[in-house]
Amino acid sequence: MKPPVAAETAARTDEEERLDPALLRLGGVLILGAALAQLDATIVNVGIGPMARSLGESVTTMQWVSTGYLLTVAFVAPLSGWLHKRFGGKRVWLAAVALFVVASALSGLAWSGGSLIAFRLLQGVGGGLMQPVGQALVARHAGPRRIGRLVGIITVPVSLAPILGPVLGGVLLQWADWRWLFLVNIPIGVVALVLAARIVPADSADRDTAVRPDGLGLMLLPPGLAALVYGLAEVGHRGADPVQLTALIAGFVLLVGYVAHALRTTRTPLLDLRLFAGRGFALAGVNTFLLGAALYSSMMLLPLYFMQVQGMNPLHAGLLLAPQALGSALITPKAGKLTDRHGPRHVVLVGIALTIVGTVPFVVADHTPPAYLLALALFLRGVGLGAVVPPNVAATYTSVDRSQAPAATSARTVLNRIGGSVGTAVLAVILQNALSSAAADGGSAQSAYAHTFWWALAFSALTLIPAAMYPRYAPGKAGAAN
Repeated sequence: MKPPVAAETAARTDEEERLDPALLRLGGVLILGAALAQLDATIVNVGIGPMARSLGESVTTMQWVSTGYLLTVAFVAPLSGWLHKRFGGKRVWLAAVALFVVASALSGLAWSGGSLIAFRLLQGVGGGLMQPVGQALVARHAGPRRIGRLVGIITVPVSLAPILGPVLGGVLLQWADWRWLFLVNIPIGVVALVLAARIVPADSADRDTAVRPDGLGLMLLPPGLAALVYGLAEVGHRGADPVQLTALIAGFVLLVGYVAHALRTTRTPLLDLRLFAGRGFALAGVNTFLLGAALYSSMMLLPLYFMQVQGMNPLHAGLLLAPQALGSALITPKAGKLTDRHGPRHVVLVGIALTIVGTVPFVVADHTPPAYLLALALFLRGVGLGAVVPPNVAATYTSVDRSQAPAATSARTVLNRIGGSVGTAVLAVILQNALSSAAADGGSAQSAYAHTFWWALAFSALTLIPAAMYPRYAPGKAGAAN
């Protein structure tokens, strides 16, 4: 029989570790915001082609619906910690969801390509805040003893959202128009707001410890990257003229200004370039950028390929995108264990190889591969992409001190989304030019897409260079320095 003190301590420990229904409800409501943002990111890709036709815009212009969203998410997410402390987590999360819902409604009512892109940027502000603020609230209320199990349960919807996004997008486009890709967010967001207002406990702001954000960095880095990506995309599509050249020069000047600022400031910059002084982080950072380019650009390219080359309706195109997300969801939980056992270099190289193999059927220009072969190829691509992420994350954190972990987390998010925006913009320009050339020369859309997929394959192949320099062994094992 346990002594009274020991029994009381054991009962208290059991109470602290138990996932009670109230905590599960809290986690479920907060993760709904993250799932909503993830769903919206993939559901829109199926509609790029229909949006372009409806609004009379080119694919190069409409890809900014994805590129602009990614850029906005990248530079809003690092502000979440300051906003959380300054105004309170619950208040910021509710405001982010409300903004996301309003921006979704405005996007559904857009009358031109420019208005849709502008509303999509506004939507990115809400989407960029929902996930980090929600995760911080979950961690705060769960405590260290329960956070691991709780996160393991509530992240299932987030993992499924990218799989369901293209399918839901295909269903909506099959029986409605592209505007419902945004309007569908309204009822989900309203439900999340109502539930969160009742379930999430109020938390007070802690203004004394709220470190001011990198205001100068915000004025330099996001506009500089946006101007540079815009200038490169427009020069590649329309040729050089004063507007495009001005954008390129302005973007370059702003980025140079940011580099000077980030290396001299005593505050934590928006993107801490000093982290790149370490070889391990530099390799992981470059790979994060390239992986973002490979993943997000292909998610723009693939639905267009299925609808324009394969002649599929939006529903079938969405269903054929599911194998890639499914492969990624299946392998990602196991990739961490494989990294611990075999080291990051081997796991990353095998993952990249699978991604390349899964891209090969799409570069065939002389005939159209059957749908079952493309589905299998996409599954392999998903397995490869999913296998690369955990060792890349591990390489990021094992290369910095514990005190640098928050800055490293922010840098990973920014680099991944910047890579996605750059890759999407580049492939959109390549595709538009290839389609124009094919139409002028009597070529086929298949050959134009095959040419573009060669570039997508090159993005994946580039990741082999930093991956080959990763540590051969897991941290702490013999030979880890090799």
